Amino acid sequence: MRLIEAGDARLALYEQGDPGKPTLLLIHGYPDTHRVWDEVADLLAREFHVVRYDVRGAGRSSAPRGSRAYTLDRLVDDLAAVLDAIGKDTVHLAGHDWGSLQGWEAVRRFPRRFASFTSLGGPGLDQWSHFMKHAGGRDVAGQALRSWYMAVFQAPGAPELAWRTVMPRVLALVMRLSEGIEPRDGHPADTLVQDGMNGVNLYRANMFTARNAAPEPYVEVPLQLIEAEKDVFVSPRLLASLHRWAPRMWHRTIPAGHWAQRSHPGTVARMIGEFAGHVEYGTAPSRELGRSRVTEGRGPYDQKLVVVTGAGSGIGRATARAFASHGAEVICADLDLDAARRTAEDIARRHGTAHASQVDVSRADEMERFAAAVRDEHGTPDIVVNNAGIAVTGPFLDHEPADWERTLDVNLWGVIHGCRLFGRQMVERGEGGHIVNIASLAAFAPSRLLPAYSTSKAAVKMLSDCLRAELAGKGVGVSVICPGFTSTAIARNATYRGGDRALSEEVLRRRGYPPERVAAHILRAVHHNTAVVPVNAEGRIGYALSRVSPRLMRGLARIVASDIGRLAGKD
Repeated sequence: MRLIEAGDARLALYEQGDPGKPTLLLIHGYPDTHRVWDEVADLLAREFHVVRYDVRGAGRSSAPRGSRAYTLDRLVDDLAAVLDAIGKDTVHLAGHDWGSLQGWEAVRRFPRRFASFTSLGGPGLDQWSHFMKHAGGRDVAGQALRSWYMAVFQAPGAPELAWRTVMPRVLALVMRLSEGIEPRDGHPADTLVQDGMNGVNLYRANMFTARNAAPEPYVEVPLQLIEAEKDVFVSPRLLASLHRWAPRMWHRTIPAGHWAQRSHPGTVARMIGEFAGHVEYGTAPSRELGRSRVTEGRGPYDQKLVVVTGAGSGIGRATARAFASHGAEVICADLDLDAARRTAEDIARRHGTAHASQVDVSRADEMERFAAAVRDEHGTPDIVVNNAGIAVTGPFLDHEPADWERTLDVNLWGVIHGCRLFGRQMVERGEGGHIVNIASLAAFAPSRLLPAYSTSKAAVKMLSDCLRAELAGKGVGVSVICPGFTSTAIARNATYRGGDRALSEEVLRRRGYPPERVAAHILRAVHHNTAVVPVNAEGRIGYALSRVSPRLMRGLARIVASDIGRLAGKD
């Protein structure tokens, strides 16, 4: 550690790593010190010369008196003093919270001194002000609720009293309960109480105070925005509005809270290092970084990578088309390679991006090769739809052991393989994701004619519930979709051990529920992270009855094929 002069302040400066390597400057937020970056800095020091400092009023740096000493201009001048002290013409910058806010202003004022900028947990003050003045009423109100403390900090004496009494314990409790972060040496710092009181001046000097804002606060340097999805202080709407101010922006998400560098240090370090390395050396970006480049997107799934099994027909084909029409790149997988190619070619004709793959989801070895190929050739998928399925119809006593084996292999083990292999990839990447498993009304509606099918789909629903509980803490959502009668080829392709093929096809035809509507439910489930989605009238009614009166559902299971035939208009 060394102390440097910065106007009316003395700043504590810390360096690690090889000074001959590209320099990466990390700036902390409020009420932290440079120690909040410890884990990330240790990881980045392998490839970078890492520089940190305590901002004025924090840690071992001095604390000038009066709120005027904490204006944004003073903070940015401090940053420039640090750059002069380390003797670097250009550096890569990463800022968190107030450090990010300073970064936005610094790269706007001194663009030639920064090769890249990674923003975590905060917009620039000018960008924030523009949003609060020009965004819609609901968006402004939502952000205002998240920023309630800014007004409280204006009250003379109250914040200081809180820091002397309850705030240290409240902060530790919030970190532990909301983000799973335990206190460790250096964070929170032993100077926390004084840092908290000094840092209140940041809000008094800059928030709700007239300043000469830039009329068009554009940032020309390459900018990576890391959105912590569980950050209670910054709204997604505010972060989305930042795209207009940065022509060269990459927008990545991490399933973490405000202190993501503490809860997910490996992922944060990888993102920062990956981005700085791409800019520094001009190498091709990783597939995940490449997909995060902000462009004029076609929809909410723009540049997302989606894997759909059973994509050659029916619900799988409709789902692949739907994701592609909303901007996703789709891997269309099917046992029938020609059918998968037809889906991919259809997407390409609609100006989408798709790739065809052949895979038997029931075979672990094939699924392992498929999952590895997707990762190596396209990157870790953001969304996986385990859709492939088959049906055997007829009474239980007429089913052969091979019927059960094949049904469970495809309908259940295919889902297990997809969840296991791609779920692990998503967790290891650390950027979240979503798994969709296609079950059926049969998952909760017993049937005399579909014992194997119903058993497999009920297992898929329970598997999905279990997996959702396990992966929630990893930022990976899991949804199970339970369609009722849908107009697909499943009846035509089913194995019949009893029952009437023509009748089954007629029931689905007369029901007339297209797979495209199921696909729409799938996209909404991913967007809202919905756990269970019963689809269409019989799906919703069956799901409700299974919860209210299982006995009634067992009674309905006694309906025989002739009764269904009469409902379909056929004797």
